[in-house]
Amino acid sequence: MPEVWIREVGESALVVEFDAKIDPATNARAVALADALRARRMTGIRDVISTFRSVAVFFDPFVADPAVLASEVRTIDVRAPGGSSGRLVEVPVTYGDEAGPDLADIAAFAGCTPAEVVERHAGRLYRVYMLGFLPGYPYMAMVDERIAVPRRATPRVRVPAGSVAIAGRQTGIYPRESPGGWHIIGRTSLTLFDPKSSPPSLFAPGDEVRFVPVAASGLAPGLPPAASGSGRTTVPLELGAPDERATRVITVLRSGLLTTIQDEGRWGWQHQGVPVAGPMDPRAHRLANALVGNSREAATVEATLVGPELRFEQEAWIAMTGGNLQPTLDGGDAPMNAPVRCRAGSVLRFGARRSGARTFIAVDGGIRVPPVLGSRATHVPSGLGGIEGRALRAGDRLPLARRGADPSRGRGVRGVARLPSVVGPPPTGVRLRILPGPQADGFDPAAFDLLQQSRYTISPQSDRMGYRLSGGARLPAPAGEMISDVVFPGALQIPPSGEPILLMADRQTTGGYPQLAIVIAADLPLAAQLAPGDRVEFEACSRSEAMTALGAQEGQLGALG
Repeated sequence: MPEVWIREVGESALVVEFDAKIDPATNARAVALADALRARRMTGIRDVISTFRSVAVFFDPFVADPAVLASEVRTIDVRAPGGSSGRLVEVPVTYGDEAGPDLADIAAFAGCTPAEVVERHAGRLYRVYMLGFLPGYPYMAMVDERIAVPRRATPRVRVPAGSVAIAGRQTGIYPRESPGGWHIIGRTSLTLFDPKSSPPSLFAPGDEVRFVPVAASGLAPGLPPAASGSGRTTVPLELGAPDERATRVITVLRSGLLTTIQDEGRWGWQHQGVPVAGPMDPRAHRLANALVGNSREAATVEATLVGPELRFEQEAWIAMTGGNLQPTLDGGDAPMNAPVRCRAGSVLRFGARRSGARTFIAVDGGIRVPPVLGSRATHVPSGLGGIEGRALRAGDRLPLARRGADPSRGRGVRGVARLPSVVGPPPTGVRLRILPGPQADGFDPAAFDLLQQSRYTISPQSDRMGYRLSGGARLPAPAGEMISDVVFPGALQIPPSGEPILLMADRQTTGGYPQLAIVIAADLPLAAQLAPGDRVEFEACSRSEAMTALGAQEGQLGALG
């Protein structure tokens, strides 16, 4: 195997970087290594993602040993992956006009006509280097240098699905409507990502793509790609429609600010650009499930700042953990961190925020919406999981599993008294422990120290994807534009503004900002309970200290079942 650098990222990831420039041969090695690692099905591996010139391996730190994983990586020989590793996919594109509003601007940038831009864009074969940003989004290169216009200074709020775009020497296609900062030159009607298909993504790293100009009248919905051996089939799948045959149901009377269904997350699909999602506060989610006798994998309801109003149509046991949003049941106070019996017709309401930001509501048996790609977790930006991939709204009916045993006498209830520190919501400010991030070496050494000397405020422009931090020191980012790479939970990205972004549960799988540091896993639940206006500081620690903290937390939660 050619020389590689293998570095640990946080407590639960490795990054393998090849000693080569970004080119098809290097990318082919990364794709081959990722494919080989997935094929070995090693115990404890959660995700393997290939990028332009590296491979990220996510693992369970209590099951897999990073030193053993690194040793295994070095045994895989990917020095000479022969030829193209994928298929040829032809993509019909309508260029210009409404479909390509930036075509004329790119022509002006290049000093040529719009027709010449189209000719240059469609006149070469592109390699799919990786998937990311959105499920099924292909990062392709290399665009002709003459039309390689930099990213837009101000991203668009809305880019239509199917938009074909350019940013520098990369080109890509937006699988669904989303914000975006690339220049749009055309549009295709192909479906790039469909969770009902196997595989769900049209493209895979290593594929080759040819853009075929067509007239607007030729942009027929559902036009199939000219792909050799696609092997893409449709599989039976319900996209989150509630099961009306369920024996027990919760009716949503009011939705609250942002209320979603979450389980432990959608692991195993990041290589296709699918975010993990899952609970913002994993330990509160796990504790709530334990209190009602559920397994840790059961889906709960996550309420943010302003809680929902829920009616239990049949008898159920519930537990609420995490942030205290002053829950009441049938008009009387309802306790936190304890199982509570709801009669048929009982109504659960919430008041003002007392502490924390997110409450988790577990129901015995769990929320039983159909899983999507193996998970019930809602990821709103991708439209996946939960109910139709969206936040709950009034009128929704949440199906429950059949009623289980009375949880009030269970091991979880007896053990919760030993966990005052596990679910205690933070005050208005917290100090989070950090480890160096995957791009820390590219920063001025003073940046890591400056981060620790600053106090930041959670900005109102914060959500489940990430917190924008303001008010502290502006950190100098490395010079030049970083190539898009894998991003990690708890990472602190540094954009050109110098104001850090703390990546949270709904983070995208890849990003273009360097990651200076990573909040340790044991402290992410504290971060999850922060709200806009709360203060946060950072303090460096070692990986051994991070693992000790995570191990202590796991030991406490493990005692609950």
